[in-house]
Formats: sequence, structure tokens, C-alpha cells
Amino acid sequence: MAGGLLEGPEGILLVQNRRRDGSLDWSPPGGVIEVDDGESLADGLTREVWEETGLHVTEWAGPIYRVEAVAPEAGWHLRAEVHLAASFRGELSPGDPDGIVVDARFVDPSGCAGHLESNHVWVREPLGAWLIERWADVRSYRYTVNGPRAGAYTVVPETP
Repeated sequence: MAGGLLEGPEGILLVQNRRRDGSLDWSPPGGVIEVDDGESLADGLTREVWEETGLHVTEWAGPIYRVEAVAPEAGWHLRAEVHLAASFRGELSPGDPDGIVVDARFVDPSGCAGHLESNHVWVREPLGAWLIERWADVRSYRYTVNGPRAGAYTVVPETP
């Protein structure tokens, strides 16, 4: 997976996702990138951002942070790399072909915590830290997710 941080005059770009259970949450744009199919991570992330938001990223910096979440009981392992858009163009017009993204907007950094509160800690924590510190080197975040299913998870952050 890959995510993109796009910052404009109004703030950081977040997309609202409708999940399979009908719940909604906000996150940076991005998605699953199939690098085995010959698409580079940067090209795949550019495509995902364009599909979800209508914005075309012309240059990426990073990665800014990497996230790994492992859920042994639930049987899944997530890895995500998040990059910063050094430049982008276009008009914001959400239109996800997968039907997951239902809205997109630039959010003032001071309001991001409220938008992200319903998302997983492995989404909220790294983005919240970057919004405060704005580092340029890559950081890593790792979480162990205990429990058999969503709603019963206990998340334990690990120190790098």
C-alpha cells in the first residue's frame, strides 16, 4: 500500500472512505499498488491519487514514513509507505472508480485530528506526528494488532 500527503493553501488533503460495513473514515489518498504488475510505487500512487481526487502529482518526495501493522490472530499484515507530493496540479474532483472514496477536501492541520479520530491508530498517529514535526527523513511505525476481528482489536505500538 501507499499513501500520498498533498498540502495546499487550505491544508492537507484527506479523502473520506466508505468501508464494507458502511462506516466512514478519513485518510490521506492512496491504496494498493501492484508493483509485481510492472507499475512502480510512484506511478501507482500517482494513479491512485488521480483516481480518488482528480489531482495529478507531478513529483513525489520521500517516503516520509512507513507503517507496518501485523494482526496474527486475524491473519493479516499491512505495509504502507507514505510519500509527500512535492508538486501537483488540477482541480479537486473526487471520483473513485472503486466506489470507496466518497468525498475529498483539504483540511487545516488543526482540524485533522477530528477528521482522523474514527480511523485506525496506524493511520492517525504517524500523520498526526508528521503534521506537528514536518520531518524530511523517513520514519517507521510498527503496530501489533491483537484480536480476531475489527471491533475486538487491541493495538500495541512497538518502539522502532
